[in-house]
Amino acid sequence: MNLTQTTVNDLLARLGPSDGFMYLPSGWEPRALTDLLADRYGAPRTLVLDGFTDPTVDELRGAALLDPLGDRAVTIRAWAHGDQWVGTGTARDGDGVERPVLAVAHRRVPEPSAIAPDEDVDWVARLIRITGWTQPAQQPDARWAEVEARLGTKLPTDYKRMVETFGEGAFDAYLRLNREPWTHLREDGLLIWAGTEHQDLYCWNVDGGDPDHWPVVVRSCDNGDIPFDCRAAQFVCRVLVDPRHPFTMARYFDTHWFMNYCGN
Repeated sequence: MNLTQTTVNDLLARLGPSDGFMYLPSGWEPRALTDLLADRYGAPRTLVLDGFTDPTVDELRGAALLDPLGDRAVTIRAWAHGDQWVGTGTARDGDGVERPVLAVAHRRVPEPSAIAPDEDVDWVARLIRITGWTQPAQQPDARWAEVEARLGTKLPTDYKRMVETFGEGAFDAYLRLNREPWTHLREDGLLIWAGTEHQDLYCWNVDGGDPDHWPVVVRSCDNGDIPFDCRAAQFVCRVLVDPRHPFTMARYFDTHWFMNYCGN
C-alpha cells in the first residue's frame, strides 16, 4: 500500500482528537510516514531514539505522546500542531515485535497574560509565552555587526532578539522569520524581515531614523503596501492572537508555536 497524505488524513481521523496511538501494518516503512508528516508540519523533534528518551522531554515537549507507549517506544519523532502533538516512529507491541506506530496527544500551551492598554510590553518575552517556547536560544552568537555592516544599517533590537531566541523558522508553520533581512525591496525603502506562505512580505520602512522605531509595512501578494504603526515583535504577537488584525492567524489556531527549520 502506498502511503499518501490522504492515508495520513484517514489515520489521524481514526485516532480522533483524544490522546492515543495505533500500531500500523508491519510492512509500512516508518520513514515514509515521517516524511509525509514532515511535508505537512515541518521538521520534527526526536523524542526517542533507539529506545532512549531525550532527557529534556516533559509536558511542554511531547511527553503526552509517550505516556501510552510506556517503555515500548523505540524511535518516536513528534510535531507540534496547534493544540495537538502528532508523533510517529516505531514501538514494540505486546509480543515484543517492533512495528510502525502513529500517536496523537493534547498539547498544552501556556496562556499569554493580558496586557493593559498603557503597559510597557516586552513583546519578545510575550511572544515566548504565546508560543510556549522552552528551547535554549537558537542563535545566541549571531554576528550582527557583520550583518549590519553588509546591509549598511543597524537593525531593530526586537528583531535581533527574536532571531537569537527562535532562530530561522516559522510561527504556526506559516509566518516565516528570516535569519537576516532580505534586501529585494531596498529600492522601495523596505527591508524584508519575515513573510508568509501566501507570499505576503513583512518589511520595515527604512526611513533613516532610529531602527528601533522603524514601522512595519506589509507588501501584500498583490504588491500593495499596508503600513502598521508598530515594531516587528509586536506585529507578530498581534498577528498570532488578535482576531481583528487584518493578517490574523487567531481565527485559525487557538494555540501557537514556533517551528525551527534546523529541527531539534
